[in-house]
Parts: sequence; C-alpha cells; structure tokens
Amino acid sequence: MKRFIVGIIVLTTMACQQNKIGYVDNVKLMDGYQEKIDVEAKFKIKVDALTKKRDSMSQAFQLELQEFQAKAQKMSQKSAQEEYALLQQRGQFVGQQLQQEEQQLQQTSQTEMDSLVSKVKKEIKAYGKANGFTYILGGGDGGAVLYGEDAQNLTDAVLKILNDKYKK
Repeated sequence: MKRFIVGIIVLTTMACQQNKIGYVDNVKLMDGYQEKIDVEAKFKIKVDALTKKRDSMSQAFQLELQEFQAKAQKMSQKSAQEEYALLQQRGQFVGQQLQQEEQQLQQTSQTEMDSLVSKVKKEIKAYGKANGFTYILGGGDGGAVLYGEDAQNLTDAVLKILNDKYKK
C-alpha cells in the first residue's frame, strides 16, 4: 500500500511539473543582430564593387564593338568575320569571369550567413539550458509560433547576449 501511495505521489508530482516554453522571433533576432548587419554591409560593398566592374567592362566592350563596326566596313568580309569572332570570344570569356566572381561572392556570403545562423542557434540553446527552458520555439515569418505571450518572448534577451558577445 505504501508503494502504491508513493507511486501516485511521484506520478502526480511529475504531472504537475510544467514544461517551461519560450519563443524567439527569428526575423527580429536576425535583423537586430549586429554581426549579421556588419556581414551584410561588407558583402554589399563587394557586390557594389563587382557591379561597377561589370558596368565598366561592359561599357569598354561596347565601345570596342562600335569601333570594330566602323572599322569592319573597310575590311574584307573574311577579316571582319575573324576579328568579330575573336571579339565575341573575348566578350564571352570576360562574361564568364564576372559570373564566376559573382558565384564565388554568393557562396562566401552564404557560408558566412550559415555560420551566423549556427551561432545564433547555439546561443539560443545555451540560453534555454541556462534558464531552465524545456523548449524554445521559433516565431516570426515562417516560424512555428502563431501566438505567444510577451512574457515568453525571449528575442530581446537572446539578441542582447549575441550583440554583447559580438562587441567583445
């Protein structure tokens, strides 16, 4: 009988324990994370430089093409076709180089963003463990939280920790 009562007390105690659940607004968290802001700014500068380079090379190629067209009228058809083919090959080569640079920049950017997301997830996990949370859900656009009490919103606390660590 004693075991039965102890078992009921243990089951009742376990049933009464509530899971501590919180959530973070993923969009607000990432938008306010200073390291992410800095990474985006760094890549924007690189993208702008690549765009200027592409525009400059495109203008130079257009001028060269116009010069060729004026010169081609005075050349034999065979010579004009050969020179045009060379000009076209060079244009394709330059286009491919620019495309490779753009792809490499996108890959590097994606790698850094993936690293940031991983860092944020680790910090959320550490925060949850340190503060006794059973679950921390992701909210915001595309998140799993459709409603949550403001008291359970951990976004600002986690964001402060991330930005403080980044400042160091």
